[in-house]
Amino acid sequence: MKKIVLTGAAGRLGSYLREPLANMCETLISSDLVDDIGKLYDGEKYVRADLASLSDMNDLLADADMVVHFGAIGDEAPFDAILQSNIVGAYNVWEAAYQNGVRRVVYASSVHAVGMHKSNDGIGIDAPHRPDTYYGLAKCFAEDLASLYWDKRGVESVCMRIFSCAKVTNPRAVGTWLSYDDLIHLVERAITTPVTGFSVVYGISNNDRAPVDNTKATFLGYRPKDNAEQFAKEIYANSDPLDPNDLAHQCIGGPFATVELGNSGVASLNIVDDAKKT
Repeated sequence: MKKIVLTGAAGRLGSYLREPLANMCETLISSDLVDDIGKLYDGEKYVRADLASLSDMNDLLADADMVVHFGAIGDEAPFDAILQSNIVGAYNVWEAAYQNGVRRVVYASSVHAVGMHKSNDGIGIDAPHRPDTYYGLAKCFAEDLASLYWDKRGVESVCMRIFSCAKVTNPRAVGTWLSYDDLIHLVERAITTPVTGFSVVYGISNNDRAPVDNTKATFLGYRPKDNAEQFAKEIYANSDPLDPNDLAHQCIGGPFATVELGNSGVASLNIVDDAKKT
């Protein structure tokens, strides 16, 4: 593959994707809003670009084979902020992909597109949208946009509904963990699978207590190896008993299911910032 574009390259998840993506193509264009992302890998170039600008996205995606879209606000926020970064930004990425003949968008969707479904429902990838926040609503928009651009314009997409891709620090993550190694494996499969059309897959590791069914996405060849059960004993021993009547413990969106619209859901998750350093 000649050229892959990665948006959100300065983010925590993007930091783990840069090196493996650089190894998959002749040129990796990493992009974000920061001025500098540090030392570059062989074949990697950094371009500062704004998702809210269609012109920026058109320039960024010129001659690209695929775009791995991890950019935008990664938390619940006021609607106007979500609108520009996550909704308009998604439109600009897909429209620029279409205008530049990019074959496929590999998209960091989220569990929060279906976050109000109950954990014990065991939903699959065909579950109806049930967002828990404006953030989740924007993911629903992007997934439907991806479906539309496949049906009407032939742009393939793999929408990865990412769960808890961070160090396991709370009881919910024992079921919802996505390890960095499994994240990389998932993105690689989303890129290398010959034909995807419009596809949805859950970004979750091989957890004993996973609250969703990924069976219908097996054609991607995604076979996660890590399992959060290794952390269960310690996590449960150090946590207070969970309230079964609390939607934050009932719903797969966790605390996003109860947070006030526009307020951070990440704030209560105790996420460790262990971004990969170059």
